Amino acid sequence: MKFQGTEKYVASDDLQMAVNAAITLQRPLLIKGEPGTGKTLLAEEMAVALDAPLISWHIKSTTKAQQGLYEYDAVSRLRDSQLGDDKVHDISNYIVKGKLWEAFESEKQAVLLIDEIDKADIEFPNDLLLELDRMEFYVYETKKRVQARFRPIIVITSNNEKELPDAFLRRCFFHYINFPDHETLSRIVDVHFPGIQQELVRDALEIFFDVRKVPGLKKKPSTSELIDWLKLLMADDLAKKVVQEKDTSQALPPLYGALVKNEQDVHLLQKLAFMARRRG
Repeated sequence: MKFQGTEKYVASDDLQMAVNAAITLQRPLLIKGEPGTGKTLLAEEMAVALDAPLISWHIKSTTKAQQGLYEYDAVSRLRDSQLGDDKVHDISNYIVKGKLWEAFESEKQAVLLIDEIDKADIEFPNDLLLELDRMEFYVYETKKRVQARFRPIIVITSNNEKELPDAFLRRCFFHYINFPDHETLSRIVDVHFPGIQQELVRDALEIFFDVRKVPGLKKKPSTSELIDWLKLLMADDLAKKVVQEKDTSQALPPLYGALVKNEQDVHLLQKLAFMARRRG
């Protein structure tokens, strides 16, 4: 089955091609792009489209590669031994399965999401190379080898906070999600708000792209922030009226807190609006 997007996810032709190429090559799909461009949602919707279970491993700065395989809970075993619990004699009772183990044991091919891999230590990707290549690993405590029943479809996301090792990159199929153009963004909005007033979408998108074009903006608003903003506009008649009348006396878009996320950008937009009024 080929991935072509879903009712809830608008995938460009390039993205569809990347997903299907990674599945064909049986390589992890490494997805990069601006925050809010739907990298994590892609894996979720791939699981829906391919009728596959989704197993999500959300990476933190403290996450270690070993946690994706398994962890040995020595503290619980010590406590149980002090309490005289019989299960201490079977060490397998204290092996906690990780997300890779879950994916390997899945009764059908799963979609494994390794989300925001660049948050972890620089050695984290390299520590997974062997397991992702061979689709197996060894549990030393139980002397058991765990092998994948079905090779999972692996989606790895990164926000480019750290450079990933070359050895890891060689094993991935890479795709960068470009920020959607005006037409694609309109389709995305229609997916989230069927039947929305098109005049409002047109005017809101014009303001949205104008904000994104402002030079020196510390954080450009993303797709997810546009969706939040439109949801607020539809619930606030006054804000909707301001957007549709394109009131240039307004220094910032109405309900700007959904779009602009730090005070430096607020001050920048206010300054530009002031300069524009003086020129006018």
